[in-house]
Amino acid sequence: MQISEKQTKAMTSAGLNLIAQALSIYDSDLNLVVSNAPFQQMFNLPQTLVTPGATFEATIRHIASRGEYGPVDDLDAFVTERVEQARAFQPHYMERTRANGRTISVEGSPLPQGGWVTVYTDITATKAQEALLRARSDALSDQLLAHTEQLSKTNRELAAMITTLEETKRQLTASEARTRLTTEMMPAHIAHVDASGRYTFSNRKLSSVLPDRPDNIVGLHIGTALGPYAYGRIKPALDDAFGGNPALMEFTDEATARRIRTSFTPDTLGGAYILSMDITEETQTRVALQQTRKRELAAQMISGLAHDFSNLLTIILGMQSRLGRLSDLPPDAQKLVEGTLAAARRGGTLLGSIADVTEPHALRPTATDATQLLNDLEVLAAPTLPVGMQLVSHNQMPDQAVLLDKGRVTDSLLNLILNARDACGTTGQITLTQRLVNDVWIEWTVADDGPGFSTTSLERGIDPFFTTKGSEGSGLGLSMVYDMTKSAGGDLRLRNGADGGACVVLRLPYRPALPATTGLVLLVEDDDDIRATVRDMLMENGHSVIEATSADEATALLADLPDIALILSDIQLIGEASGLDLARRSDTQTPFVLMTSLPPDHEMFRAAQLLAPVLRKPFDLDDLTPLITPAVKAAQ
Repeated sequence: MQISEKQTKAMTSAGLNLIAQALSIYDSDLNLVVSNAPFQQMFNLPQTLVTPGATFEATIRHIASRGEYGPVDDLDAFVTERVEQARAFQPHYMERTRANGRTISVEGSPLPQGGWVTVYTDITATKAQEALLRARSDALSDQLLAHTEQLSKTNRELAAMITTLEETKRQLTASEARTRLTTEMMPAHIAHVDASGRYTFSNRKLSSVLPDRPDNIVGLHIGTALGPYAYGRIKPALDDAFGGNPALMEFTDEATARRIRTSFTPDTLGGAYILSMDITEETQTRVALQQTRKRELAAQMISGLAHDFSNLLTIILGMQSRLGRLSDLPPDAQKLVEGTLAAARRGGTLLGSIADVTEPHALRPTATDATQLLNDLEVLAAPTLPVGMQLVSHNQMPDQAVLLDKGRVTDSLLNLILNARDACGTTGQITLTQRLVNDVWIEWTVADDGPGFSTTSLERGIDPFFTTKGSEGSGLGLSMVYDMTKSAGGDLRLRNGADGGACVVLRLPYRPALPATTGLVLLVEDDDDIRATVRDMLMENGHSVIEATSADEATALLADLPDIALILSDIQLIGEASGLDLARRSDTQTPFVLMTSLPPDHEMFRAAQLLAPVLRKPFDLDDLTPLITPAVKAAQ
């Protein structure tokens, strides 16, 4: 039967209480970690001073004020001196006579992780024996001999207890060290809270999961450590765990925009164990894959219908054209023919829009200057706005190149600006804000001072063919923006502003462009001719090149050569492992670019886009340079 951590602690505490000596363990901050019952009994301490967390200073002040150290003229100075001695702790052994006449020995020893353990032994009987032994030999009596025998027996018992105590201390220290090392190695926050919601254990990973939170949280209430928003999101699940039911949930942290998955496991005393992980990148990948699958299903269903409908439109256009050429048609009929032809042509335009939505569009991210993107967008949008309408942009992005499909992002933002224009009429203001959100998202907000979204528009705004523009709108613009956003692992939200007007928030994953480098490049390509061509391109750009033909060979080179500044690998390689496997194995801090001749709708191509920038073969130096040199403008 496996023994729980609670049972282990209870058994350890019971064992320590059986030891005749008094024992206390204080941590490096002079707070009590553990003590046994003889410690409380020997110094007549109240329960508050033997509860874990009690301070060494409070304990010294209590026993000094009770006369343990005899008369003390200045209690504060005495306590301060003892605390300073404790902070500069050294191994020691001493004997002293207490105010009640009893003599004790005090032995202290430091612990590897900080703090110390102290053992207090009542040696009054031993001292009495020593006094008798120092007496004249002719004064020895049967009583002295009896005391000597008793002393020997006591010494033997003491030696056995000390051995047991040392072994217990060693096991406790080793167990604590193993537990601490294991939890610190996990890429997650692992903690325990008691029934009142206070942390009794935690590794130092909270800030890596939720930035700007403290790491040293033992003793804090979980609401204080997480903050009001995050605590409010996890509280229902935590309450379930307090009630004895395991719970699993995901939420987005408002302050950092990170997606967090948290599980709660109840313990037998009403508390709960907590495991939290940052799944932001996993969520972005999942969203992108889901959107890709939706597009595939839509394309399969629509392509057949579109083909038949296109044939019908062709027949209608042909018949109406012939009908329009008849000379004996009445005047009213000619207008009907023209109307029918216009409707059919509009149907053809709609078919083109449907094809744009459903056909595969591979994202082609390049190093993009975000500031220049905003400037170019203003130039494109300005001629489309009425004289009485103003476009105001705010750029809050750092001066750093990012990986974006500039063309599709520009089209999407322009679409949102035109929608805002149509909603405002002939006058008003459109505000475009570009900013970086917690190094996780690039966010664009398009807000206007028009009438805002209706309830129906908020619910169905991104649905294909939904429009509020009547016959002037196709209902595909916003859905195409949504499709681009989701295909890139991003998010699109519609809402109304606090002061009125519509507001659309578009977020894409923040991926800094690969740093410019002329360092050592690892080129992984199994075709000799292609490898030679790409090698020449890299060397022309000022790089040194080392080559491999398989993922396993490249992995070995990465282990032996820590100075590799960039990895350029084909997706399909000889051997069982692919370029995707190599990308997953490599250090996330090393820039990585994948290249392939696979079509954009291939499964491996789509998976590669979620791992690294992808170069379509054939490519030349102008295609390669923007991905590895952020200084090159996206327009090149």
